[in-house]
Parts: sequence; C-alpha cells; structure tokens
Amino acid sequence: MMSIPMPMLLIGPMVPSTYLNDRIKGDKGYGANLWEPTRDECLKWLETKPTKSVIYVSFGSIAELEPKQMQELAMGLKGTGKHFIWVLKDSEHRKLPDGFEDSVEESGLLVTWCVQLEVLAHQATGCFITHCGWNSTLEGLSLGVPMVAVPQWTDQPTNAMFAEDVWRVGVRAKVDENGIVGREEFQFCIREVMEGERSGEFKRNACKWSELAKEAIGEGGSSEKNIDIFVEHFFSG
Repeated sequence: MMSIPMPMLLIGPMVPSTYLNDRIKGDKGYGANLWEPTRDECLKWLETKPTKSVIYVSFGSIAELEPKQMQELAMGLKGTGKHFIWVLKDSEHRKLPDGFEDSVEESGLLVTWCVQLEVLAHQATGCFITHCGWNSTLEGLSLGVPMVAVPQWTDQPTNAMFAEDVWRVGVRAKVDENGIVGREEFQFCIREVMEGERSGEFKRNACKWSELAKEAIGEGGSSEKNIDIFVEHFFSG
C-alpha cells in the first residue's frame, strides 16, 4: 500500500491508437461489440460519398428513443437531402414512419451496429448526431467531427454543454414543450454544423481538439508523462 497520497492525474483520451497517432500497432478497438458490426458495408458505402458530406447518427447501446422522437428524427434526416448512416437497434425499426426505409434507400444506410471509430475517422463523415455519452463524445472530439448533441440522461446534458459552450464543436438540439426535438430543429442544427455561418468555426475547433488529443497521447505528451509519474510514485511508495 502506498503511504504517500497520490495526486489526481489525467490519462487519455483512451481512444485506440490507430485512430490518433498509430503509435501502438494494431490497436484498433476496445475489444468487444454488443452486436455484430456491419464494417464492410459501412466503409464501402462511405467510400462512394464526397468528403464531409455524411451525417452519422448513433444514440449508443442503451438509449431508446420514443416513437414520436424516432419519427421526427427520421423526417428531419430525410428533409436535409443529405446522406446519412443511422445506427438502429432491431427493436427501433418499427418506430419509423411508414415507408421511410424505402424512401431513403438512395440517401441513407440503416445498420444495427457499426465500428463507430471507423465511421467517425472516415473522410466522408461530416457531422455526428449523438446522445453525448462520454465514449461517443470523446471519440467525436478526438477524431475531429462536429456534433449535433441530443442528450438523453445522466452525464449526457453536461457533455452536450461542453460540446456546445466550452469546446465549441457543435450545437445542442432544442426540445419542444413535450421534450421532443422536432424535424425542423434537426434540420436547422445539421445545417448550422455542416454549412451554416458557424460551420467553419465548428470544423476548426474540432480539428484543434483532435490535434490536442494526439498531442496528449503522443511521445512526451501529458498522458505519457502522467503515466510515468504514477509508475514512479507507485514504486517509490
């Protein structure tokens, strides 16, 4: 047991090295997926799309949107006229508007699960609609993708506030009197992030934080230094 108190040290971001600086060869993932990811399908689809043109939508493995919210999001995405990848659990397809999947066959790709890091790292991805779970927030920030924040619970509203007001890498979608983000609000937020007056600022800031993430885990970076301090403290205690 260490007798000397240990100061708090920050390590990270804990994003696989392949997507930041490739310092650890073969370090591509966290080691597990809740569902079988559609890796090849997503990447082949993205390869056919222009740079920074695709909206990536994922609310993580736990959050379940209510039917009204699903329908508003679906119609909001369709109304943008942009390409999108939407991660949907099998149980959520029944909440979509009638005929939606057929109507967006040319513009949208609906998948049960994907390798999120690969999608975020792809040059075609230009916007991340996220629930702002910490892992997703950190991945979007580290890979330099501007965000539309749609927090659901626990730490997510705080993470969304940081994305909008502190890191300034996107906007938080506003809910109506019933707690629903409407289709027009989704379209407004997507335009703001991808092509609006502030889109340049969001993209620059996203790139800035991505570079800072790479610097932190790089040789001589703050993460490496803090690990060295921890190890030294541990063995000296």
